[in-house]
Amino acid sequence: MAETTDDVRRDIELTRERMSTTLQQLEQKLNVKQIVRDNPWPAIALAVGAGVLLSGSRTDVKAAAATVAATRGASSRVGTVLDDVVANLVSGLHDAFDSRISTLVNDLKSAIGAPTSQGDSSGSVRPFASQTTTDGVVDRTSDTSGLSQFGRAD
Repeated sequence: MAETTDDVRRDIELTRERMSTTLQQLEQKLNVKQIVRDNPWPAIALAVGAGVLLSGSRTDVKAAAATVAATRGASSRVGTVLDDVVANLVSGLHDAFDSRISTLVNDLKSAIGAPTSQGDSSGSVRPFASQTTTDGVVDRTSDTSGLSQFGRAD
C-alpha cells in the first residue's frame, strides 16, 4: 500500500472540493434572507411568536431597572451639565436671532425712511399707534394705550 505523493495530493484536492461543495450547500440552506423570501408567512409567524415570548419574559423591564440603578448617581451630575449646556445654547440662539431681527428691522426702517430704534438696547419691536396731529401729519409712536388686547386700534 505504498501511495505516492501524487496520490496523496489528488486525495487532498478531492477532499477540498467535497468540503467546498458541502460548505456552499450549507450556506445556501442557512441563508436567512433567502429563506424569508421563499417563505414570508412562516417567517412573519415566527417573528410574531418570538416577540410574544420575549414580551412575556419581562426582560425589557429588568433591563430598564438595571439601567436606572446603574445610572442613578451619574444622572444628577450629567443632567445638571446638560441643563447648563442647553440653557447656554438656547440663550445664545435667542440673542443671535434677536440681534439679527433687530438689524433687519432697522435696515427696513431706514430703507423706507422711518426712524430707527438704535437707541433701544432691548432690540424689541413695539407696536405703533397712529395719531393724527393738528396739521394732518400721522405720528407713529410706541404708545400702546389706544390698542386693544389684540394689538388693534379701537
